[in-house]
Amino acid sequence: MITIDGSHMEGGGSIVRVALALSTLTGQEFKVINIRANREVSGLKAQHLESIKALKEICNAETNEINIGTKELWYKPGRIKGGKYKIDIGTAGSISLLLQAIILPSLFAPKKVSLEIKGGTCGKWQASVDYLQNVLISQLKRFVEKIELKIIKRGYYPKGGGEVILEISPKYSYPFEQNLIQKIELTEQGRLEQIKGVVNISAELAEKEVAERIQKAAVKRLEKLNAPISIRQEYSHSLCVGGEIVLWTVFSKNDDVSLVNQTILGSSRVIDKSETSEQIGQKAAEDLIEEINSGKAVDHYLADQLIPFMGLLPGSEISCSKISKHTESNIYVTELFLPVKFEIDKKENLISVKTRRK
Repeated sequence: MITIDGSHMEGGGSIVRVALALSTLTGQEFKVINIRANREVSGLKAQHLESIKALKEICNAETNEINIGTKELWYKPGRIKGGKYKIDIGTAGSISLLLQAIILPSLFAPKKVSLEIKGGTCGKWQASVDYLQNVLISQLKRFVEKIELKIIKRGYYPKGGGEVILEISPKYSYPFEQNLIQKIELTEQGRLEQIKGVVNISAELAEKEVAERIQKAAVKRLEKLNAPISIRQEYSHSLCVGGEIVLWTVFSKNDDVSLVNQTILGSSRVIDKSETSEQIGQKAAEDLIEEINSGKAVDHYLADQLIPFMGLLPGSEISCSKISKHTESNIYVTELFLPVKFEIDKKENLISVKTRRK
């Protein structure tokens, strides 16, 4: 059995989520101790429990008895299967974080996987569903016939109530021949062609024109990049007041914008009572400008999310704006489950992966 220290590096929930994903894919049993030891409130949270509950259904997994706050998990996966599944986190727990445990094994299911998930669609210290939809999923299309994320309803902190549908039509089974899938090679930005985005805000804030003010401030800050800007506004009826702005880029290489390895950098900001709408829009824009000015092809949020997928494709390489502890934690877990070794060049912020020698 693989034993994992949940306090390693950043000591957060991603260690559990990545372990669940890779265990379910590879069929390897694991135990994780000291779960989320470096967080103010340690142990499993609602989205972890729902991830495990969903995986029990998707692959007939077995575990020890677990609850919110459980600090040690034993997990034994079964064979993954396709089908339709409904998941309700029951809180504003992050849909995106839950999907970190489920997407990877679902890419290699024997038939189509359809997930209807209820929970939080955005929040602090997490990638929103819009970021997944427009940044991460673009890099995962290489693995499948089709992958599509639909946002049905917005759900903000603290009540949640958001809803998404993720549909995956697999193309390959695991393990697969390495030459079938193009490696992740994201080391050059290319040419900036366009900046896109969405400001999604609860309907209660329409009278104060919050979305318009956030969008206007972001555009004003981004205009100096001399690229077309398209940021749409969206007001939604939700269970509580909330919202965010998500921005992303469109880069081309040799005038081609439909690449498998297209550079897409992203940034986001959740609305906060301590900041004005104008400050939120400006800060989101400045975050994106910083990523662009880094000259790297992967933003630091995407870097940690790509690690387990890179582990499936030895020879992959990325350049990122920053190598976070999240990224290093995910490398630690991925190397436990897959026969690969990651190499990190912290001077150039390059991450590459090779087959591990026996």
